[in-house]
Amino acid sequence: MSRRAEDRQRSPILITMGEPAGIGPEVTAKAWHALGGCIRGRALMLVGDTAVFRAQSDFADDAFWRGAGRTAMCVKKGPEAVIGAIETAVYAAYSGQAAAIVTSPINKATLLEAGFPFAGHTEFLADLTRAPRAVMMLAGGGLRVVPLTVHIALAEVPAKISQRAIIETAEIVLASLARDFAIVQPRLAVAGLNPHAGESGKLGIEEEEIIAPAVETLRGRGHVVLGPLSADTMFHETARAQYDAALCMYHDQALIPIKTLAFWEGVNVTLGLPIVRTSPDHGTAFDIAGQGKADPRSMIAAIRLAADIADARNL
Repeated sequence: MSRRAEDRQRSPILITMGEPAGIGPEVTAKAWHALGGCIRGRALMLVGDTAVFRAQSDFADDAFWRGAGRTAMCVKKGPEAVIGAIETAVYAAYSGQAAAIVTSPINKATLLEAGFPFAGHTEFLADLTRAPRAVMMLAGGGLRVVPLTVHIALAEVPAKISQRAIIETAEIVLASLARDFAIVQPRLAVAGLNPHAGESGKLGIEEEEIIAPAVETLRGRGHVVLGPLSADTMFHETARAQYDAALCMYHDQALIPIKTLAFWEGVNVTLGLPIVRTSPDHGTAFDIAGQGKADPRSMIAAIRLAADIADARNL
């Protein structure tokens, strides 16, 4: 079978444009070009304002912007185009027209000013797909991390930690490790909240009163779960070999190690959705946008992981 014929038979992967003034369109163009417009027989289709993609021809070849003109499926402008591209891609994946979506970075401030009622992609995707709980995982450099709490002030974190939240999030992560990453008996490490995981209650009570009981409940359900562990010692090479993913209590506790190990190739994966969604683990980078300096490695990694998960799910 020819490569072109195979592309037509497999469901495509959709890439949304993200913030037009950021580096999303540029890294999309570079990744599309690097992968030849497809991955393992799946066409890479672009969703957004066609003019935004056409403007990236400096960073790819003529085939890219001709492809963008054919495959862009949302023709709105401004913030409406950013939101509309996400909605269009989600609908296509939800209805079986696409195998996965890869979202480029958005500018939350601009969208909020336009009336966007969500904190970010993850919350919006959960609403669009009616998912009870969407979970953000960052993967790269041989590490997978999940923050229990995400975009909230550090002072608000302790009040948001509960046994129910830990158990529900952990089970979504463990199910995804088995289904999407083909790990037969997944192992989850759970971080403590306080220094030294509370030092037996001397440095905080959350470990003894909330986290440890949640871990015991998970073990009682047959899961392999470690913790609560001291966050300052659970990310070195030997420690990482003991688990397949780490559940952390707050944003920076999870993101600092992953960005240290895989700053250029980290991938954001949303778990708990009925569709496959990945994203590069970086922002809009307005300071270098339009200069041809943006590194596409994280976008390429996001596309590859989306294809891996789609294959694992037989989509």
